[in-house]
Amino acid sequence: MILLKPVTRNKTGSVLTQDLFLIAGLGNPGSKYSKTRHNAGFWFINTLANKAGVSSREQGKLHAQTVRTSLSGRDCLLMQPTTFMNESGIALRSVVDYYKIKPGNMLVAYDELDLEPGDIRLKQGGGHGGHNGLRDIFRHLGRQDFLRLRIGIGHPGQKDRVTPWVLGRPTLDQEIEIQRSLEQAELALPAILEGRVNEAMTQLHTRS
Repeated sequence: MILLKPVTRNKTGSVLTQDLFLIAGLGNPGSKYSKTRHNAGFWFINTLANKAGVSSREQGKLHAQTVRTSLSGRDCLLMQPTTFMNESGIALRSVVDYYKIKPGNMLVAYDELDLEPGDIRLKQGGGHGGHNGLRDIFRHLGRQDFLRLRIGIGHPGQKDRVTPWVLGRPTLDQEIEIQRSLEQAELALPAILEGRVNEAMTQLHTRS
């Protein structure tokens, strides 16, 4: 994986001075989990990296796979924790401290049981809703006011079926819907990176 450190310029060629923006996707490391619903956050990072034509590398001390690139003219760091989901906060805290990420410059993407596949929502702040990855991030960062991208994976209908559900692979139709929602999020990303959060919310929450 290649760590890029590009000089970001606008259309006139001037160097942009915006602070680094962190986009983190949550999931479990390893091929065993790569296709599971719980890795929807990883899928979003892969979507962005593929579109940008970049690949990441493991930074062992930061407990993460990272790549730095320009997205919509903004200097961005894409990351996927190499810790398991319930220890996501270790990686987020390491990356935030190392790169000195400012509080308003972070978007965390993760799977959401309370949304159907194909639905995706942008949210600022709020609780963890029982999501273990978010719970650990709150614990390590000591705050919860960052932007979240909630990627719908659906609910199995019964509480005792949640664990095998999130650790299972979606059906083909569900996977297609989830990937479609990630493409919608990619289209809304310029507004997010420019601070037009309400506009991005409207764009994402109006399902076509």
